[in-house]
Formats: sequence, C-alpha cells, structure tokens
Amino acid sequence: MKPVALTDIGAEAVLLAGGGRAILLQLAKPAVGHAVAEHSNFAADPLRRLRNTLTYVYALVFGTPTQVAAVTAMVQRAHAPVRSASYDASDAGLQLWVAATLYETATTLHERVFGPLDEASADRVYRDYAVVGTALGMPAELWPADREAFGRYWREQLAGLEVDDRVRAVSVQLLRPASGPLWMRALMPMARLATAGLLSPPLREAYALPWDDRRQRRFDRLMDVTARVYPRLPARLRHWPKNHLLKRLG
Repeated sequence: MKPVALTDIGAEAVLLAGGGRAILLQLAKPAVGHAVAEHSNFAADPLRRLRNTLTYVYALVFGTPTQVAAVTAMVQRAHAPVRSASYDASDAGLQLWVAATLYETATTLHERVFGPLDEASADRVYRDYAVVGTALGMPAELWPADREAFGRYWREQLAGLEVDDRVRAVSVQLLRPASGPLWMRALMPMARLATAGLLSPPLREAYALPWDDRRQRRFDRLMDVTARVYPRLPARLRHWPKNHLLKRLG
C-alpha cells in the first residue's frame, strides 16, 4: 500500500463536504458557540468562513513561510472581534478543539472515500495535523501524544458538548443562508444532507436536523457514489480548490 501523508489528504476537494460538520462540532463547544451567536456577521457569511478556513489549512500544509504568516494574521484578525465572557481566541484549549474537529472530520471523510489508512500513514498524518493548532499558538505538547490519546480526548469532548437555542439559531444561518451566490444556495440541500449524515445521532438531534430512514439511504448512496467516482477524477480537478486559493493568497 502506498504511504499517505498529510499533503495527500489535505489536497483533496472532497474534504469540503465535511465543512458543515466541523463547524457544528466547533459551535457545540459552548464557549465557541455563544461567542459566535453574539456576532451575527460571523455566521451570516458562511462562504467567507469556509474560504478562510480552507486557505488557512492549505497554506499551513502547502504554503511558503510568507503565506503561513499571512493566513495566521488573517485568522487572528477574524477572531479578534468574536469574543464573549467565556471565549478567547487565544485560548489554547479552544485552539486544540478547532484543530481536532478539522483533523477528525478530514480523516473520517478520507476513509469513507478512499478507505482506511495503513497504521504508519495514519500515525504520520495525525502527528503532522498538529500544525493546524500550533500555528495559532497552541503549545505543541497540548496535541494528544498519539491517536489512542486523541481518541480518549475526542470522546471526553463529545460528552461535554452542548447545543442550546442560541447555537441552534447560528446553525440555521449556516445551513440555510438567506444570501450568497446562487450556486452555493443550490448546493445547500446536499450540504445539509452530508452535514447531518456525518454527525453523530445525538448531535444531529441536538441541532434539530431532520433524519429518517429515507435520508439515511440518500446519504449512504451519496457516500457510495462519491467513493466510486471521486478517486477516479483527474488530480487537477480534485486539487482545484487548494490550487485556486493558494494562487489567490499570492
């Protein structure tokens, strides 16, 4: 089996399908969700948030030192006005949580589409993913020591997530945007299906996302078709978002 690195996983456009899941996981941490709820502009432009998050991750994995410095400053500026009594973007624990949601979502989707990684590749990707948090100041030692430790951390964090009416209202703005390009709104039904399908049943219920056997079958078909078709697409298509956003970054 060919070894897989973070650069192999991080370039794949299919990871965009997990964007909604990662954001809802982040919001379910009360300190994050309540801060976002108090800043409606933060949630009113989900396309900009997705673009900035992708640019940040792409630059960390593939960019030059100048690009890394640029995206780090960009994210810090974006986070500066999003504060509450319990939220501080420089909080290392929250930086760890955000990085963890991106790692866990990316590897979950990659496995659904490409199959499981071999142990050595999985360990390598896990170690390298720490850069998503450390670039913003998270101490490197805060990243759990290995995948087993990460699994314990992840289960503990999931048990403490909480979705109240304020956070649920933000999720509606994100998944049912009232504005934005026509193409984006046309894709939102599929994005909502993917988001709900990738979430755990308890979080799906907490966010009041409708789910039944029919939706489960549609989600399973979507994942099955994606796994059959997507890996066969040319790399220039699969990697287009990464190449496009890095080119825009300069």
